[in-house]
Amino acid sequence: MLTLQQVTDYMQDVVKSLAPGYLPKWLLFISIVSIFNSVQTYVNLELTRRVYENKPEETTALSARTFGTWTLVSCIIRLYGALYITENHVYQLTFISYIIALFHFGTELVVFRTCKIGKGFLGPLVVSTTSLVWMYNQKEFYTGIPFPF
Repeated sequence: MLTLQQVTDYMQDVVKSLAPGYLPKWLLFISIVSIFNSVQTYVNLELTRRVYENKPEETTALSARTFGTWTLVSCIIRLYGALYITENHVYQLTFISYIIALFHFGTELVVFRTCKIGKGFLGPLVVSTTSLVWMYNQKEFYTGIPFPF
């Protein structure tokens, strides 16, 4: 069994191995938070219903678990983005994962109207838009290749 100290030491080594700058650390942080979000969708509907609070009755156990699985896949992509941020293809994939997230939450807000601007929705909105703008502005720094892809 891993001790808290072993986990802490490992995470410190991971952070030290990241490329310079705050973007890789941000991507790592978001990945870690996303693990919690994924797990909670399997055990509790409450937090997922806060995201889709305009129509919480549409958040079923199945849709929450599907959302949690999607979040876990995104988490893995963003973890690879943090660890291999200088690889252009990994950078692109990570960037695209945020486009998909923004598209999903945007359509849920504007088209399907399951979301409303509130504390449950603001987290995903702020994370996706902040990450997209930041990654767009830093692509050449990390990959040596400017946008467009």
